[in-house]
Amino acid sequence: MGEMRVHTLAVLVDNEAGVLSQVSRLFSRKGYNIESLAVGTTESPDTSRITIEVVADDDHIALVANQLRKLYPVHSVKLLNPDNSIKRELLMVKVKAEDGSKRNEIIQIANIFRAQIIDVSIGSLTLAMIGDATKNQGLEKILEEFEIIETVRTGAISLERGTQNIYDQTKEKGEFDYGKNVL
Repeated sequence: MGEMRVHTLAVLVDNEAGVLSQVSRLFSRKGYNIESLAVGTTESPDTSRITIEVVADDDHIALVANQLRKLYPVHSVKLLNPDNSIKRELLMVKVKAEDGSKRNEIIQIANIFRAQIIDVSIGSLTLAMIGDATKNQGLEKILEEFEIIETVRTGAISLERGTQNIYDQTKEKGEFDYGKNVL
């Protein structure tokens, strides 16, 4: 068995009900826990992009990617190279801020991390930050001293650097016409 590590898969699928369930069932049937999952529409409203992070060895991730490609609503599956891709996630954190001095300290920390204050209410501040997992964890760690009320993180999303893209590896080049209305 090879070295277990986090792999990031980008999966282009039909934007319709039940597709996410089909994709996630494939992982559960194989006994893999999805570490991170993010889904959203693409530039075409008919397609969605799923970004999945899973811990597996190279052989098993290749097997799962090939099985994903066989699913009918899947157009493309691409294993993203961490050295050639950009990965980000959104963090929102609500922190207790009962007095002015604590509020000012939290605002200074937000500025250092380039986080945004997205809500101010009596007794709390809510911050939002887009960054890699390490940066988001760093902000959370520092804010723990102020008593975190609630935290939410999206799954990671990722794009390849340069001109390479997920459309380079469709099932059959030209089978799907992205971004154009086809009758």
